[in-house]
Formats: sequence, C-alpha cells, structure tokens
Amino acid sequence: MKKVNPLLIMILALGVFGIITTEMGIIGVLPQVTQKFNISTSQAGWLVSIFALVVAISGPFLILLVSGINRKVILLTTVLIFAISNLVYAYTTSFDVMLVFRIIPAIVHPVFFSVALVTAAQLVPPDKSSRAVTKVFAGITVGFAFGVPLTSYLAEKISLAAAFQFGAVVSTIAFVGILAWLPSMPVKEKMSYGGQLGILRKPQLWLNIVTVIFIFAAMFAVYSYFAEYLGQVTHMNGSWISMMLMAFGIIMIVGNFLFGSFLHKSLTKTVIMFPLLYVIIYLIVYDLGSYFIPMVVIVFLWGAVHSGGLIVSQAWLTAEAKEAPEFGNSLFVSFSNLGITVGTSMGGWFIANLGIHQLIWSGIVLALLAFLLILLKTKISNKNQHSGS
Repeated sequence: MKKVNPLLIMILALGVFGIITTEMGIIGVLPQVTQKFNISTSQAGWLVSIFALVVAISGPFLILLVSGINRKVILLTTVLIFAISNLVYAYTTSFDVMLVFRIIPAIVHPVFFSVALVTAAQLVPPDKSSRAVTKVFAGITVGFAFGVPLTSYLAEKISLAAAFQFGAVVSTIAFVGILAWLPSMPVKEKMSYGGQLGILRKPQLWLNIVTVIFIFAAMFAVYSYFAEYLGQVTHMNGSWISMMLMAFGIIMIVGNFLFGSFLHKSLTKTVIMFPLLYVIIYLIVYDLGSYFIPMVVIVFLWGAVHSGGLIVSQAWLTAEAKEAPEFGNSLFVSFSNLGITVGTSMGGWFIANLGIHQLIWSGIVLALLAFLLILLKTKISNKNQHSGS
C-alpha cells in the first residue's frame, strides 16, 4: 500500500470522537431538550436508551451486510450520517424527528467503529498496528474527557443548537479528512456470511464475550452512579463533581495509552491484571470514599484504570476473532453495550436495596467474576497448546 498521510490515523480518531460526542453528549443537555420540546425527563431519556439499545442489537448484523463494500465508502457514509443527524438535532422542532435521528446513527455506530479500528491496523506495518488501534481508541476517551463536557457547556452558555452544531462540525472535518487522505480500500476477497458467523462456533470466543460483558458491567455498575456517589458519600457540591468528571475523562486519555503499551508487551498478563486493579481501586473507594481529599486523588487513579477496560476488552475479544476482525469488533461493540446495561441495572439494585455506599460491592463482585473467567480461558488455552505440541 502506498504511504498514507500520518494525520489519517488522527482523522479516524476524530471520527470516533464525533461518534462518542454524539452518543454521550446528549446526557449533558437533557435539561435543555426537555425544555425545548416541553417533555418529561423520562421521555427525554429515550434519546439515551434507544441509542444504546440499537447499537447493541444492530452491530453484528450490519457488519455482515456491509462486509463486501469498499472500506472508504463505509467510513464516509457513516460519518456523514452523524454530521446530518447533529444538524437535525440542532434545528428540528419535533421530538419524534429527533428520536428517529437518534436511531439512524445508532444503527451505523458499530460499523464506523469496527471498520475504523481494522482500517487503522491495515494502514501501518504489522509491528505498529496495535499502536495505531490505540490512537483511534483514544477518540473514545477524548470524547468522554472533552466532547461530553463541551457539548454541555455550549448548550448552557450559547444554545442547544450550538451544542449540536459542534458535533456536526467534528463529523464534517472527519468526513473531509477521510475523503482527502484515505486511499480506496475495496474488499479484495469478501468473506462469506458463513465464514464470518463461523467464528461464533468457537467456545473460547464465547468465553471472551462473557468476560467482556462482566468487565464492562464491573466498570459501569459504579461509574454510572459516579456523580451520585461523590455527592452523597463524599459530599462534593455540583462544581466539584463537574471537575471530577472532567478530571476522570482527561486521565482516561493517559490510561488509554498506558494500557495500550501494556497490551503491546503482553496481552494475557494485561488482561489478567485489569480486573484485579479494578478490585483494588474499588476497595480503596469503599474505604476512603467519605474523605474529600483522598477521593480527589482516587478519582485520577480510577479514571486511568477505567480507560483500560475499553482497549483491554477489545483486544481480548478480537484475539479470538482474527478470521473476521470487523465482525469481531462489532461483537465487541454490541456485547460491551450489553455489559453497560447489566452493570447499570445491578448497581441500581445495590443502591435501592443496600444503599449508595454498598454500591461498590456490585463492581467488586463483577470484576472478580471477570477475573475467574479470564483464568479459566487462559487455562484452557494453555492446555490446548500443550496438547497440540
């Protein structure tokens, strides 16, 4: 392949950033949405939940459907849909129209994500592929760190339309960059649907899938109630909670590259280490969560570890899907979203039945289950290697 523009990997990361900002940014502007459309908070919440649900359901199926299409065409089409959807959010006066344009980009969300990761790996020499994937992954963490707070800030200080226009501009820049710099990437040999679905017959893949569900459940069982925990247990005010959310997101960027370097050295050791690190963080949070200054420090450690869950889970799942990498990435997107749903539900149960402080134990239990599954999978892999040698 001819030499590619070094900025192209950054453009793919920018596309991912725009997608995360579109998906998660809505959380920070729900009050303005309820006001604009004169609806209840629970109605506005559909804009969040419908997106996650559609992502979880659509991913693998759509990846199969587009598996024979030129990668450049796929990336351009999906990022254009996100740009248009943000413009619709900015100018529509109908909540139903807005809801429809939450569903449409959610359908193609896993497609861009899956294809962008595989494309990034293919654009560089094999020994640099993991670093390229890490850079594209950084678009997620930067989206959490800056995209979501900036969307909320623009809606508060300028207007709701300006917040969505920002999302449209980001996706448009990504569109122009991909159009100008990404070479045409036709699929030379289209893998049959059966060939891609064939990876689902691998028991070890399913072990990895269930592990990813538990890892994301462990992460989001507590993180979903991050602001509530800091408010009720640590007794932080709204300003401090906002700062902590920003700090958490920023340190995630550092953690993303830190865990990327760990994975580059050893996939298995890094994956085994991750849930144990989370258990340690949660135990510290449980013990020191009511102390203001220690909790400020803990948030930085927590954010660094949290970011690792994204790239560690993706690497673990796709390690068993090398025959169909894009389909494997779509499985990751779908089942990680399922993990978020499981974790959030379990965390909510702990809060309702045991109180906000005991919420931490939901994350610990889920992290330990993930750890046991990783050990089981590692043991099976080692046994297969010895028997095959």
